[in-house]
Amino acid sequence: MDLKAVLGILIVTAGIILLEAPYLLERKLKKELCVFSILLTFGATISILMALGIQLPNPQDMITVVYKPLGDWIFGILQ
Repeated sequence: MDLKAVLGILIVTAGIILLEAPYLLERKLKKELCVFSILLTFGATISILMALGIQLPNPQDMITVVYKPLGDWIFGILQ
């Protein structure tokens, strides 16, 4: 486990929050703040998991599983 990397990610995430959140709160941009929070949390979580060496699934694998049968069927029709 690389705890220094995790700590670094958390510090950078906190810095981003301190820079961006007050601006969004001052202008009462609540929807934007919600999206910002979700995306930042998602990004920080993925970064921490990668820093800890946890294997993450590749989104392309899921797309391949879904569309390969459809592609095979279309190619079968066209031949």
